[in-house]
Amino acid sequence: MTRTDQTRWTVGQLAELSGVTVRTLHHYDEIGLLSPAGRSAAGYRLYDEADLTRLQQIVVYRRLELPLDEIADLLDSATGPVDHLRRQRAVVTARLDELGELVEAIDHALEREMNNRPATDDDMRELFGHGFSDEYQVEAEQRWGDTEAWTQSAARTARYTKADWAEVKSETDAINADFVAAKRSGAPADGDRAMSVAERARLQIHERFYDCDHEFHRCLGNMYVDDERFAATYEAMEPGLARYVRDAILANADRNG
Repeated sequence: MTRTDQTRWTVGQLAELSGVTVRTLHHYDEIGLLSPAGRSAAGYRLYDEADLTRLQQIVVYRRLELPLDEIADLLDSATGPVDHLRRQRAVVTARLDELGELVEAIDHALEREMNNRPATDDDMRELFGHGFSDEYQVEAEQRWGDTEAWTQSAARTARYTKADWAEVKSETDAINADFVAAKRSGAPADGDRAMSVAERARLQIHERFYDCDHEFHRCLGNMYVDDERFAATYEAMEPGLARYVRDAILANADRNG
């Protein structure tokens, strides 16, 4: 509120000065919350400095969303401006604590919703980069969309959150890293080390996407070499890795056939 040199204000002048509507001032007068100090000769309400101060206190309390009857009790029980300021500070501090708790509750709810919602295409691009593209998804559905494996995989992954996909990626990266390490160490593709990694790869598909027995995994192993894009993905990790992975898968399928 901006003070003027006046010491008395009509209801209209006080409304303009304070930003409180005339109708609100009339209501405050009717309920005894803010009654004018006097009346003009013509019977108009006239407010003085004390009324202005009281209105300022009312405005502050209303901004704190206190009910009018509680404001009246506060104003009538306070001993002076300092007491009011202390009360207002206490109310604001309590409100800050409440709002802080509310923000924390909202954050927890938001985190739950974000963690539980299915992953979006943007989430997938963030996790898999160039390994995820709309074009490839369309082509994959065209190639395998009528298979039982595709249907089963689509049903399972439809519920996957970003966190789920992050776990899948971490598992896949670990499997690929172990294939690379086995190959670089000179371990044969048909040896226990490489076949153990191949079995982990099969189980990941079986548990995460669709039923994948050893014969189905054998078909996938051959595809990793025959399909240029799959082969290129493995070759980018380690030259000759596509055939190494394929041979480990075939050997593991033979061992479990």
